[in-house]
Amino acid sequence: MKVENTQVQMRKGILEFCILEIIARGEVYASDMLEELTQARMIVVEGTLYPLLTRLKNAALLDYTWKESTSGPPRKYYTLTPAGQEFLHQLRLTWEEVEESIRIIRSHSPTPSSDAA
Repeated sequence: MKVENTQVQMRKGILEFCILEIIARGEVYASDMLEELTQARMIVVEGTLYPLLTRLKNAALLDYTWKESTSGPPRKYYTLTPAGQEFLHQLRLTWEEVEESIRIIRSHSPTPSSDAA
């Protein structure tokens, strides 16, 4: 078993949460999201982001507007819908619960055995 596989799965599990957090700050262009996620080592391929954005849009959590660009074709800028804001709120609560659970589990580290020598 490779640790890298588990690390990738952990990141995939929180990718939607991270995308919604980025969009919650205000209108955002997909390319800017991709750059931020890549810098945070959450995502490395463009092909992962766009299907997620489509799924979130189809679930009525995101909306987008087209805006003219000075450097090419119009760009799609994403925002959260009210349903998306509520969804993100619920994810934030869940994240806090998970953080607390992990903190509790990690605080119970085993004590070294005296006969381990």
